[in-house]
Amino acid sequence: MPERYVPEVTRVEVAGRKLRLTSLDKVMYPATETTKGEVLSYYAQVAPFLLPHLADRPVTRVRWPHGVEDQMFFEKNLPSGAPSWLPRIRIDDVTYPYVTDIADLTYLVNLNSLELHVPQWTVVDDAPQHPNRLVIDLDPGKPAGLTECAQVALLVRERLDALGLELYPVTSGSKGMQLYAALGGDLTSDQVRDLAMQLAQEMTKKHPDLVLWKMTKSLRPGKVFLDWSQNVGAKTTISPYSMRGRELPCVAAPRTWDEVERGAAEPDSLRQLMFDEVLDRLDADGDLIADLP
Repeated sequence: MPERYVPEVTRVEVAGRKLRLTSLDKVMYPATETTKGEVLSYYAQVAPFLLPHLADRPVTRVRWPHGVEDQMFFEKNLPSGAPSWLPRIRIDDVTYPYVTDIADLTYLVNLNSLELHVPQWTVVDDAPQHPNRLVIDLDPGKPAGLTECAQVALLVRERLDALGLELYPVTSGSKGMQLYAALGGDLTSDQVRDLAMQLAQEMTKKHPDLVLWKMTKSLRPGKVFLDWSQNVGAKTTISPYSMRGRELPCVAAPRTWDEVERGAAEPDSLRQLMFDEVLDRLDADGDLIADLP
């Protein structure tokens, strides 16, 4: 009988908390041989920029216990065996964890939580608030890609500029892009959803060969689905600076409008960014969306 596998354990202290990190040499992304230790290192380095975008928001995780080529699962509830010090909030019979510091972040990532998703609203005094962000998710249907997303992003920016909303572009780390705008908190999630849906319908009417507002998957090839539903109160979106559980270790990365404009004009000039590239950009430019709540 083969011996039972016992993962190697590394004991560390993070932000005053004692943690047991396991299997740091496990390959999480076989295509690049990126290990769990490298994933944890990325999250530790990006924490000063990531944590503000997770603050006061319940965090849903997507976990890949054996790497991105194996099965994954979504996890909303507090992980089994979570330490008592991990912050939490109970909403609609689900106990979500918060991520308030690097210790909380490290604990969750050590469970192979490659992706961190959050809603567009925050919690204050244990009560969910109205959303303080609008998100427009641009999802391209092949053969459309980031070039078409960039073209749609510029159209959306022009329209929302007229409403006094400044947009912040983020390449998703997967296929498309997200566009964020700060809100004052005076609209409900349903009202924000309706605003986004109205925008998607308007864009589809004006640019029917490029934009789609309906969710019907058979209509998506060659177009960019402007996903207004990400603003529904029960939904979550990948957090800026979260890694993605795809073939390559890419990240939901804030971008400049100059990059988006170039991407719209020059096919294939805009691509998803890897985790090491994002760290280099942060060293050079800081958080491009630091003003986003």
